[in-house]
Amino acid sequence: MNKAFERLYEDFSLNEIIHHKVAKTISSGEHQLFTLLTLNHHQVHINEDFASQSHFGKILVNGTYVFSLVVGLTVPELSFNAIANLGYEKIIHARPVFEGDTLQAKSKVISKRLSQSRSGAGIVEFQTDGFSGNQKVISFNRSILIPLRNA
Repeated sequence: MNKAFERLYEDFSLNEIIHHKVAKTISSGEHQLFTLLTLNHHQVHINEDFASQSHFGKILVNGTYVFSLVVGLTVPELSFNAIANLGYEKIIHARPVFEGDTLQAKSKVISKRLSQSRSGAGIVEFQTDGFSGNQKVISFNRSILIPLRNA
């Protein structure tokens, strides 16, 4: 089994940098589906004629899709064994993302502590950065409740 899927609370070290192995190219179809399912009908996301006249010059990928996709890229190494995702903070969209861009991610462990309300678990906070090529496109902090190894 892939060791990434076996990580528990004790396996994360403060200031550790994790380069996520999975990358994903955003297709027009999946972007359009996400945008329409979530009812974000802003024309810059769904109308090529409108988008071509915009500041961006082409279809702009919905920011909540970028966020969701980058969270997903981190699952094997961060939250595969999670009890719960506790929250997301400081979400910053640093650059635009376009259909056809390939996203990848890296995360840093910024804090960890034992849970006071759930025995046998700890809370690990990560800062995650998403990239298209070598350009950072999004960053956010995420807190995850993760089981202890011998709980």
